[in-house]
Amino acid sequence: MSSLIRWLSLAVVLLLAAPGTAHAQAYASDAPVLPPDTASLRTEPQAPLTPQGQLPPAATSAPEAEGNGAILDGHLRYGAFLSGPGSLTFILHHSLMGAAGGFATQGIAHGFSFDRSAREAMLAGTLIGAGLGFGSSAWWQFYNWVDKPMGYFGIANSVVGGMFAAGFMDTLSRDQSLLTWSAFLGAELGAWLTATVGGGQLPLDDGLLISSGSGWGLIYGALLLAIVHFSGSKISGKTWTDALLMAPGLGATALALATMKYNPTPSQIVRADLFGAGVGGVVLLLSALVLGGFDQPTPYVLSFLGSAAAITTVSLLWEEAAERPSLAPGGSGRSKAWRCVWW
Repeated sequence: MSSLIRWLSLAVVLLLAAPGTAHAQAYASDAPVLPPDTASLRTEPQAPLTPQGQLPPAATSAPEAEGNGAILDGHLRYGAFLSGPGSLTFILHHSLMGAAGGFATQGIAHGFSFDRSAREAMLAGTLIGAGLGFGSSAWWQFYNWVDKPMGYFGIANSVVGGMFAAGFMDTLSRDQSLLTWSAFLGAELGAWLTATVGGGQLPLDDGLLISSGSGWGLIYGALLLAIVHFSGSKISGKTWTDALLMAPGLGATALALATMKYNPTPSQIVRADLFGAGVGGVVLLLSALVLGGFDQPTPYVLSFLGSAAAITTVSLLWEEAAERPSLAPGGSGRSKAWRCVWW
């Protein structure tokens, strides 16, 4: 009996203690708590999504513009002297071109003699040319943004301009001093036309298309001269030289005008150049082997037509990837899944 009484007493104690525990928990739950941090509840505005479901480039780029520097053509000018990634190339190009032009013009005028007066003239021409080239290019790039394509294609176009001016003046005169000055001024004109007309932000596709035009002008000029020469009309060496010097300038000018209408991508231009050169070279070699040599016009005619057909076919019929459908409901996508690569 004693054990039974002890168990009954323990049960009564537990039953009496339960309400007190419940009241204590209720009082603890009613105790005031610290208010939540309001900063953690704030939301920041997010950049809108593009149709492809990605953030725009401005929202994904973490670096911010440093300082409050001058803005040139929509770009932040950086550095105490340079104003773009192509500035150094631009300045070096004009400085070296001016130095080479001054040295060549004075050297040819004095017959590259080593007497004191000739050396002084060549030294003065080199230094003056380099100074003028450096000063003019440094001033221009200080007020204009210079990107890499303009710096590189300016060099190519200066070579084309110098070739064209030398070839054109050679048809009128054989004076070596005049030809040297013409080539130097033509090179300067080609470089400055690239900077002023093309602009410091010359697109890569436009510069590549113009350079491709100069290369194809040289190739097609040589093929046309070979066709005429081996057809029975002998062409003198001077005519060959003058025509091949002017042909790149004509080709570059033609495709510079074409950039006002057509806007191919760099990959499309390179692809067309590779196919045209490959097909033209293979056709020229095969036709010469089959027909018995290069001293007849047929291989050159076939090479001309084959390369032109390859360039045209690849440019017009080889499509890029299908266009991505718009994510917006009822998007205004084109009815055709493919597009023409040239416009």
